[in-house]
Amino acid sequence: MVPNGPVTPPERGFPESEFEERVVRFQRRMAQVRCDAVILTTEAEIRYFSGFLTQFWQSPTRPWFLVVPVAGKPISVIPEIGESGMAGTWIDDIRTWPSPCPEDDGISLLAATLEALPRRHGRTGMCLGPESMLRMPAHAFSQLQDRIGGELVDVAGVLQRQRMVKSPREIEKIRFICRLAGEAFANVPGHARVGQTEREICRAMQHDLLGLGADSCSYLVAGSGPGGYDSIIMGPSDRRIDPGDVLIIDTGSTWDGYFCDFDRNWAFGAADSATRDAYRVVWQATGAGFASARPGSTTSDIWHAMQAVMAAGGSLGNEVGRLGHGLGMELTEPPSNTPDDGTVLEAGMVLTLEPGMVFAPGREMVHEENIVITADGAEWLTPRAAEELPVIAG
Repeated sequence: MVPNGPVTPPERGFPESEFEERVVRFQRRMAQVRCDAVILTTEAEIRYFSGFLTQFWQSPTRPWFLVVPVAGKPISVIPEIGESGMAGTWIDDIRTWPSPCPEDDGISLLAATLEALPRRHGRTGMCLGPESMLRMPAHAFSQLQDRIGGELVDVAGVLQRQRMVKSPREIEKIRFICRLAGEAFANVPGHARVGQTEREICRAMQHDLLGLGADSCSYLVAGSGPGGYDSIIMGPSDRRIDPGDVLIIDTGSTWDGYFCDFDRNWAFGAADSATRDAYRVVWQATGAGFASARPGSTTSDIWHAMQAVMAAGGSLGNEVGRLGHGLGMELTEPPSNTPDDGTVLEAGMVLTLEPGMVFAPGREMVHEENIVITADGAEWLTPRAAEELPVIAG
């Protein structure tokens, strides 16, 4: 159930002390892997250490860099257009160049910044591994490799492991957007009807979510079909809902730069027994995953707990590839709930539980909730879905 009455939003942003603590923790990890400095290039990485929150990342024209030295505060090396915004953060060393400049878009300035730092190990870190990306042109990366000298090493796993464990302030932001999305989901039966398109139903929910206080609904997908659906990532489409259809809506909405990521299912008019049974199985699998989620357990333990329930319930397979993932500043973050991921759970980790199964040819049922690992086990961040498949009257 969704709590009644107004809810006060958490405070936006973070105190400077939180950024200081993040940097110090990361610098300890840098020392362990013998890095003199780390270059960060993506929105989430830069925002994590600086607090620089802007929609301008939607523009791919300019690269942005944040340098974390092994001691001291980070240094921003950014296009001139971002100087005033970065000046509003706790970062005080802001170096800029007039971008766009394709021939040398900040590379000389970045290399000079690195050359001026103490170098003990001759190793510079960047996020190069799985679930990371370089937000810069390939030729610019090649220029950088030629200029900085020494060894370039992958620190993606090091940073990802730190970001997996959220602070209490981060958790409260995720909890708040989960609450808003839960309320918008609860309102869907009041406006969704047979004959509407997936797009019309999702547009109404998106409007509702923004009205409730979400900052964005950047991810809101849907799928529908007779007694199930065959895709959860391609809609919403202009397909019209018929009696007997099942509709899934999955949203990754944000508040103050933090995501929720969960879904809800509805049948229209009626649902056959196979559909109702499949819904009940994935709901029970979610509960099994929740019960297994505690400090010291692993993401693989969560996968096995959920998969066992679905196998017993007649699952014909899973087309998603995993049964949930990390969540936070990005819609999907490491770790993954897979049989071989094996990430050890710690208090403060925020995860999705996302059991899904094919229960008949061309018919799939997926359920997703968000949880946080606590010292005693796990806690729901999302208002739990109904145990039985909700039916919307025609």
